[in-house]
Amino acid sequence: MSTLQFKRSLTAVAIAAAFASGAVVADHYGATSSAHAAIPVVAPQAAAGATAPVAALPDFADLVARHGQAVVEVSTQKLAHRTATRRDMPDLDGLPPWFRQLVPNMPDQPDQGPMRGLGSGFVVDPNGVILTNAHVVDGADEVTVKFQNQHEYTAKVLGVDKATDVAVLKVDARDLPTVAIGDPAKARVGEWVVAIGAPFGLENTVTSGIISAKSRSLPGDSIVPFIQTDAAVNPGNSGGPLFDLKGEVIGINSQIYSRSGGYQGLAFAIPIDVAMNVEQQIVAHGKVSHGKLGVTVQEVTQALANDFGMKSPAGALVGTVEKGGPGDKAGIEPGDVITAFEGHPITRSADLPPLVASANPGKGVTLEVWRDGKAKTLTATLGSLATEKVAMNNEAHAGSGKLGVSVRPLSPDEKAAASLDHGVVVEDVGGAAANAGVQPGDVILAVNRSPVTSPSQLKALIGKAGKTVALLVQRDEARIFIPVKIG
Repeated sequence: MSTLQFKRSLTAVAIAAAFASGAVVADHYGATSSAHAAIPVVAPQAAAGATAPVAALPDFADLVARHGQAVVEVSTQKLAHRTATRRDMPDLDGLPPWFRQLVPNMPDQPDQGPMRGLGSGFVVDPNGVILTNAHVVDGADEVTVKFQNQHEYTAKVLGVDKATDVAVLKVDARDLPTVAIGDPAKARVGEWVVAIGAPFGLENTVTSGIISAKSRSLPGDSIVPFIQTDAAVNPGNSGGPLFDLKGEVIGINSQIYSRSGGYQGLAFAIPIDVAMNVEQQIVAHGKVSHGKLGVTVQEVTQALANDFGMKSPAGALVGTVEKGGPGDKAGIEPGDVITAFEGHPITRSADLPPLVASANPGKGVTLEVWRDGKAKTLTATLGSLATEKVAMNNEAHAGSGKLGVSVRPLSPDEKAAASLDHGVVVEDVGGAAANAGVQPGDVILAVNRSPVTSPSQLKALIGKAGKTVALLVQRDEARIFIPVKIG
């Protein structure tokens, strides 16, 4: 589990599927089915002689029985990312200086062995589409999901969106149990919620609580309007669903507040509508796009509202405007207070980033702005928020299955600087390639003397290869052949 320090007074702990050599860190959650029946409440009997009414408590047994089957355990493995070491190299004494200069600096010790992690997810499509957290599968070379009936499947990572911490998995299966998708907008603060998961590796654990707050903004996660709950969520619950009493998923549990690393009554879930928007984009396009306005905002205090001549402290106060960005082109200025976005009132500054991010890049949007004691209407064309690359089995990560590398095309500037007209850059390496000595930053120029011009071509060449391939690699200013056993 990773611990995130709040910039202010909190410490948020991402319930990560932490990788640790030789150790397994649990991470889970799950839910299922399409039943919509409300959960019954049970009123405990009052003690003899009592006159005050006794509050009714909900019974979660039916919810768990109906929806628990769609909960999956997500186990991950990150293969050994071993680089060559000095002790792997032959004695270089006596060789010409020009040859020794071609040998890169190498560490004394190799990297550690395979690292494993556990998380969880839940099925949203009977044909094998599963949602979980991006941090659960981040960097994983192998992903396996296991259902409550003990059936296991190898999963493909269709895509990840680190901006929202959502990942989409796919297994080769049909007629799977699924969860029912709810509407977070209709959920109210104070309502009961239920989490199903495996805290500390304890499978099928059910916890409950209430919604403590909505549209909560956390440092570093400003585009997600988190649902805050007091349901007991611990390391091991990541990627799992948060249910309402109708048995519908309204969120994906993602982070906790903790000073100890364990439960302290504050958990944060990604609204399911945010997650489903990511899922639909990844399934349809293989990537995720988020709108960008190019401004930073802060809260409007009562003192600032008085200074600006506003009736009440509301809106998002613009602090900086990116030069040449969408907001700059629209005429937004530092000191403006954005009070509405596409007709949606902005009550707090945290309301604006999720609305902008959920809109498509290139879309024209209308902004209501308070400036110099007057209301103005501006129109902006949204840009595209820079996001992390998607899916390890996507073209950007070609060859990761057999070869164990994550690659991307060379940029025009990189080609010019290195005087290259082809090749792909290694961004991450594990498995067979790491064992052979391939390193991040290497440029793969050829496979068995066949030039590599794109990630997809690398993937195709590796797919046709036998048990061993010879990679022509450029490292710094040297070109070397590296034999890799991939059988």
